[in-house]
Amino acid sequence: MQTKTYNWGILGAGKIAKKFSEDLLSVPGANLYAVASRSLNKAEEFAENLNIAVSYGSYLELVEDEKVDIVYIATPHTFHFEHSLLCLQHKKAVLCEKPLGINLDQVETMITEARKEKVFLMEALWTQFLPHFNYVLDLVESKKYGELVGLEADFGFNAPFDPEKRIYNKKLGGGSLMDVGIYPVFLALSLLGKPREIKANAKIGKTGVDENCTIEFSYSNGVKAHLYSAIDETTPTMATLKFEEAEVVLNTRFHEPSSITIQLDGNEETIEFPVTTHGYNFEATHLQTMLAEGKKESTKMTFAKSLDLIELLDAIRKEIGLVYQ
Repeated sequence: MQTKTYNWGILGAGKIAKKFSEDLLSVPGANLYAVASRSLNKAEEFAENLNIAVSYGSYLELVEDEKVDIVYIATPHTFHFEHSLLCLQHKKAVLCEKPLGINLDQVETMITEARKEKVFLMEALWTQFLPHFNYVLDLVESKKYGELVGLEADFGFNAPFDPEKRIYNKKLGGGSLMDVGIYPVFLALSLLGKPREIKANAKIGKTGVDENCTIEFSYSNGVKAHLYSAIDETTPTMATLKFEEAEVVLNTRFHEPSSITIQLDGNEETIEFPVTTHGYNFEATHLQTMLAEGKKESTKMTFAKSLDLIELLDAIRKEIGLVYQ
């Protein structure tokens, strides 16, 4: 049973950092201790709203604070590499928002650094730890409804066009694939493994990022996964799993706490998985468990899985001609 209290530092003070921090308040053994932003005023305002003891106007000050045990990195994609290395080199356990890096080279370097420094590192792909997702993983692994023979998943939202905002900004790793397309890709990887063949096409907008992306994964057993992401339209954001004997739907907002609907023999059953938080507490709890057990790598969101995921994202970007500088 975990008895240690871990002091968390939040690196970045945007929307995702706020949601994560709110959930951290519900995690046993987690102390929301410090926050850092490039703007001290922003850090102080963030700290005041969440009753955080310490606020810093630079990321270096956060990692130099000896009381910080774990850092959650919530900056834009293109800074994950730099900020993770900063934390690892200061011996801070790292939970870094997805995608872990912007390409395979970055992720390999981050993992090498974590191993060299003997410090914990994990990609914050929170879906991996959610109750409904783990229920579905069990369905696939147990073959309760036979083999999984098809998968469809989408994630699209209509973001107002603003070339300065991260989502449309190529310099910040913008576009649909890396922001939300990662979830359907992650789902296919988790349930079907790495595909034999990847086909993809995208609408590249005037800022040079993919405004939508259509992906097909083909597997050696003939199974196909049809995936879609968009930042220029709202989609159902659902996932449909076709088994030999049933159809299982991860209902809307499938990447966050949700319900699933099972269609079997003409009958339909919806299973709820009540969660009272945003859902980020599950990954934080897992990380603390890993640290308590002396581990330097997650047993669920493993280095191998993060490497497989970024390899797929790199391959898709190559298909659609999207290059980040």
